[in-house]
Amino acid sequence: MHISHLHHFTEHHRYCVSREFGLSPVDERMLSSIYQPMVGAFAISLYRLLFSHVPAEGIGYSAAEPQRRLFLTLGIEPNEKGRRTMIEQASKLEAVGLLQTSRVFIPESEDYMYEYELLPPLSPSDFFATQHLTLLLRDKVGKFAVLSLREQFWSREPEDWSRGAIGKENISRPFYDIFELNTHVIDYELEQALTEVAAVRQPVRDGEGKLAIGYSDIILRFPRESANRAHVEKLRFDFEQMGVINYVAHKYKLGAQDLCRLLDEDGVFTPDGEVMLDELQHRASQHFRQNMKRHEQREAAAAKVVSIRAAEQGEEPIVPEEQPVEMEYYVEVPPQFLSKCDIHQYNMMLRNEPYTRLLQTFFPGAVPGQLMDIFEKIDLNYKLPGEVINILIHYLMAMVASGGEQRINRNFVEAIASNMLVKQVNSYEKAVRYIRDQSKVKGKAASGSPGTRTRSYAKGGGRSGKPEIQIAMDDGQSAAVSEEEFAAMMQMAANIKASKKKGAAE
Repeated sequence: MHISHLHHFTEHHRYCVSREFGLSPVDERMLSSIYQPMVGAFAISLYRLLFSHVPAEGIGYSAAEPQRRLFLTLGIEPNEKGRRTMIEQASKLEAVGLLQTSRVFIPESEDYMYEYELLPPLSPSDFFATQHLTLLLRDKVGKFAVLSLREQFWSREPEDWSRGAIGKENISRPFYDIFELNTHVIDYELEQALTEVAAVRQPVRDGEGKLAIGYSDIILRFPRESANRAHVEKLRFDFEQMGVINYVAHKYKLGAQDLCRLLDEDGVFTPDGEVMLDELQHRASQHFRQNMKRHEQREAAAAKVVSIRAAEQGEEPIVPEEQPVEMEYYVEVPPQFLSKCDIHQYNMMLRNEPYTRLLQTFFPGAVPGQLMDIFEKIDLNYKLPGEVINILIHYLMAMVASGGEQRINRNFVEAIASNMLVKQVNSYEKAVRYIRDQSKVKGKAASGSPGTRTRSYAKGGGRSGKPEIQIAMDDGQSAAVSEEEFAAMMQMAANIKASKKKGAAE
């Protein structure tokens, strides 16, 4: 039981007990012979007291009442020492799997309420198959006592029963060989009634078997004075709408509290109480993107704090070993570096220098802050390797140096980085192949196909966006028309003209 302050766990706080099992004679013997030596008689007494809160012939929940009953029944003083004793005994039961304690905040009273959910003792076979419990029992009573206790729970098979000589055959009859069910009629009223009178809450799961957000998780957090309260209360038996809500929550990683905030907003429900999926998804998407942006900012800030503290403490950064570059993956030296280094030095710098130092070599003064922020985000949030970032910087700087019109802005750089992530460019060699492929594509697009003219449709070009129609040009190489061919063409034109006149007269 994790209690940060003893004022959060007193005899004045209310509690209830829940269980969904009964104790058999074997369970009773397990408690007294196996669990009691491990956790002590006081803890087992607390377990039996909690068990008696619900009638022995039934299951479900007990009434809510102050914890003073537990303190007085167990003879514990309602003071700080008594609270520590109660917490210690409950923690022992939790550790061996007999108890699970939950704390629920009640908004009306602005205080906590505790739920003690009892769990059944393990069967003898399951207990002795659990290593850590068996070792704990050995530490408490000794190895030979453990073996003796194990033998006491098993009755040996008859002497004339030889498993090796007898072929065991299962001759049991299955359920549907004896009974027939009317599965053509679905009784929704019965299902709803069983859900209403269910004593123990069952965990809600989605189609993939994962825990989903249930109606109780929403209604407990939803404000009573909200205008959408009536619509949310209708979701109790509307499993289709709850499925839609859980779909949105799973898609955008929403918790129960975040989901309640979205359902409390105007325009999420229709006047009839139906969930508007498109509107809910739109708002959930905005919430998801805001959370993602805040997460990226926290990661960047945390990385800066770590580097600053390391510098203050005088810790030397771990310098990786210098990696060589194969000749086939050499890239050309940009014009601004031709007077500073040769091709070997430049490629070694791309492979081994951090991107912060590489950026400084491209600028005579300080690196623009906006540009540094772009690559810092790619490093900290996108997790691209440093050598891949260096190749990206080389590609961008070479594009600018070649006279390209493309400006280096955040959207353009992040688009290239995202494309690298999708194509799993995670090494120096893959990055070099990537920029070579991009250069080939750009080269083909710039040259165009032979025999046609290309035109630019860039904004501000001052030319129309309509496609240009190709015009047949006389290059002077066609042969001259003979007199016979010319006479035939004239006769054809006369025939066409005569037919048009005849059609107009008719």
